[in-house]
Amino acid sequence: MANTNAPFGFRQAKGNGSAPTYEQVEMLIASTNTTPIYFGDAVIPLNTGYIAQATASTVQLAGIFQGCKYLSTSQKRTVWSNYWPGADNTGDVTAYVVNDVNSRFIVQAGGTAIGIASINANIQLNVGTGNSATGISGMYVETPNTTDTLPFRVVGLVTDPPGANGTDYASAYNYVIVAFNNVSGKNLNGI
Repeated sequence: MANTNAPFGFRQAKGNGSAPTYEQVEMLIASTNTTPIYFGDAVIPLNTGYIAQATASTVQLAGIFQGCKYLSTSQKRTVWSNYWPGADNTGDVTAYVVNDVNSRFIVQAGGTAIGIASINANIQLNVGTGNSATGISGMYVETPNTTDTLPFRVVGLVTDPPGANGTDYASAYNYVIVAFNNVSGKNLNGI
């Protein structure tokens, strides 16, 4: 069965944390950052201490974005959102990010199938188009190789339940389980 091309970013599959935080830490998005960041997007650390949406040339990550809170200019109240729309804020934005080095994420492969031979290979992300109606990321991964500085490592493939979308690892757009390969591991408090 062919897989459907419908990327959803990095969906947490495993980790050491438990409810209610699931390894989330607080980081900041600069008040001047107008680039939307969607739920499941990889984010990078900036030399200013803030974070931003990762790009396809990313090497080091700050983690995976899980939502944010900010003071809304139009609503005149604090808004909690699963994505950062890139506007309508007064002051910096508090982001919730998973950066635990033991976390595992399910993510969709790009136009080339990622098979068993790619397990333990490093892999790069690609940005895709986030959905502003749902706030869900459009990021996906592609092109596994041996470059040590890539942000993720392939640690498994999604094969269950058989016949479900993303489980055909011989076809493009299959689901892959990845781990951080290069994450900074800091939070708002520097811990």
